[in-house]
Amino acid sequence: MAGGWWAKAQVGGMLLALLGWVSSCVTTFVPLWKNLNLDLNELEVWNMGLWQVCITQEEGVVECQAHGSFLALPPELRISRLLMCLSNGLGLLGCVLAALGLEGWRTCEDKPGQKLRLLLAGGVMLGMAGITTLVPVSWVAYNTVLDFWDETVPDIVPRWEFGEATFLGWFAGVFLAAAGLLLACSARSTSTATPLAPACRQAPAARGLPGGHHLHLKNADLVI
Repeated sequence: MAGGWWAKAQVGGMLLALLGWVSSCVTTFVPLWKNLNLDLNELEVWNMGLWQVCITQEEGVVECQAHGSFLALPPELRISRLLMCLSNGLGLLGCVLAALGLEGWRTCEDKPGQKLRLLLAGGVMLGMAGITTLVPVSWVAYNTVLDFWDETVPDIVPRWEFGEATFLGWFAGVFLAAAGLLLACSARSTSTATPLAPACRQAPAARGLPGGHHLHLKNADLVI
């Protein structure tokens, strides 16, 4: 019963890990971290991401322009770039290590301790990937809220709002963290599950010796 639980936990953890990693990669590169609607021209929607700014017009035409300089970006965008790239690398490494440590794979079957360490390392990597995804997304969202409610800025000035990538990044971070937790717990359950001791085998009965002679054991010959 316990074996079925951790096997399902490993499968569920891998599915969450793949979904979270793909969502994190999409969040990193899509220019939908912030949205801006201009009151003077409602037919244009500005979208900002970590790498570029895009303008979507009513006709469906999208014009994108990359950020001019990395150093000219706000601190949250600069650090978010680094953290999101780190998250993608950790997520990929965690998926590979966890996959090698799954019970369904035939790798290192003769070394259960090594498979356990691979699964645990994959879970830790995925947990770190989830944290490095949640931190930049939450930081950018926090600054967006501060700028939106800044009373020193005139009301006529347009304000940036949350983009779709912000919510996708939150989901990605939660998926990665949950996947790492499931895989780590399943690895712990696997290590604590001790196999049953083999049944004791009785000594074979003494067979008759050639020539009709038999071997007799006496209680006095047994030393405890």
